[in-house]
Amino acid sequence: MPLVARIVFMGSPEFAVPSLKAVARAYRVVGVVTQPDRPAGRGGRLRPPPVKVAAQELGVPIYQPESLRTTEAVERLAAWEPDVVVVAAFGQILPPSMLDLPRYGCLNVHASLLPRWRGAAPVAAAILAGDPVTGVTLMKMDEGVDTGPILAQRAEPIRPDDTTGSLTARLAQKGADLLLEVLPLYLNGDLVPRPQPEEGVTYCRPLKKEDGRLDWTRPAVELERRVRAMTPWPGAFTTWEGKHLKVLRAALLADWEGVEPPGTVVPVGKGAAVVAGEGALELLEVQLAGRRPLPIDAFLRGQRAFLGAMLGS
Repeated sequence: MPLVARIVFMGSPEFAVPSLKAVARAYRVVGVVTQPDRPAGRGGRLRPPPVKVAAQELGVPIYQPESLRTTEAVERLAAWEPDVVVVAAFGQILPPSMLDLPRYGCLNVHASLLPRWRGAAPVAAAILAGDPVTGVTLMKMDEGVDTGPILAQRAEPIRPDDTTGSLTARLAQKGADLLLEVLPLYLNGDLVPRPQPEEGVTYCRPLKKEDGRLDWTRPAVELERRVRAMTPWPGAFTTWEGKHLKVLRAALLADWEGVEPPGTVVPVGKGAAVVAGEGALELLEVQLAGRRPLPIDAFLRGQRAFLGAMLGS
């Protein structure tokens, strides 16, 4: 058992919850730092981040600062006297004053095989790029964006039907397992972080709602990946007759040889596909604005004008 046990955990979304629960089983978590509650849903009611809910269940003190770059935030963390800070998808960059606070530094659970996909949306970026494999990295944080030295990594294959939601869930558990495996070795001085390689560096920015828009002039293989990468948020979409149409599930249509222009809806058995710049994308489940999600065959029964229509880019 390591000699050090006082841990402050920093994280916000569902991805961070398994790591919080893992360290709480093995160490003394003296505090949790997470994002403030935010308005959500049509009613705009405040919703706590998943890490806050988990911390409440664990009975751990919680701090929700708007910014870490304040004297109050530094003093609050210093009062907990952490030996190490564990970070998983917190949502803010840690200032140097916090990086230097714990004597064993700050460790980050990141959802990619660094140095590939540094940044805020590594899971979606890996799916969009068609990467066959991704993984998790446990690194010691420095002042850069995901540039710190690596303690350990574990790979995870990307399945053909993976969405950002399904892949993130597997990576969250893999990251928690890796954390429990590596943390005692690091705290006991049996594992030394190694610098990231200089080759293979890529970056990804945070997702925006507009990233979900499907450009039908692009190849169908790219569009299929975009549908999966944008699930569950922000969601892939197009427009039909001026209305917002979500594409919830889709598949690459094999051996398409039509001559229709991109964006044209064509029949496929009892369903439909959309012609792309190269190939065609078969629609499996869609949702028209103000309506409930429907399998494409059920959608067509109520929207007969859809076949032959031209969808917006």
